[in-house]
Amino acid sequence: MQSIMLKAKLHRAQVTHAVLDYEGSLSIDGDLLKISGLRENEQIQIYNIDNGERFTTYIIQAEPGSGVMSVNGAAAHKVTVGDRIIVCAYGVYDEHEVKHHKPRLIYMDEGNTVSHTANAIAVQLA
Repeated sequence: MQSIMLKAKLHRAQVTHAVLDYEGSLSIDGDLLKISGLRENEQIQIYNIDNGERFTTYIIQAEPGSGVMSVNGAAAHKVTVGDRIIVCAYGVYDEHEVKHHKPRLIYMDEGNTVSHTANAIAVQLA
């Protein structure tokens, strides 16, 4: 059996650009791609914290160190510059891989700098 599991997450990244007339995608700072393990052309889900929109696109690399998080093409209608988003990528893992799998969780501060990283989400308390 195979399971679809969270591979990586950029949590609370801030949209820096919304470019309607650019080839559809999400441009992500190249340094964030390296630390998260996300890859160019990889399919991602975007969850907009500010307006509840959820949509699928793919990654293109933005200039390393730029802090860019640019939602492009038709998806630009689903965000406003300054919105906070969660970017998630998922992978398919077999039973052996699932037992040892730990996602890369990257938590963002202002300017799309890394606040901290983790490999597990804390248990939600009642």
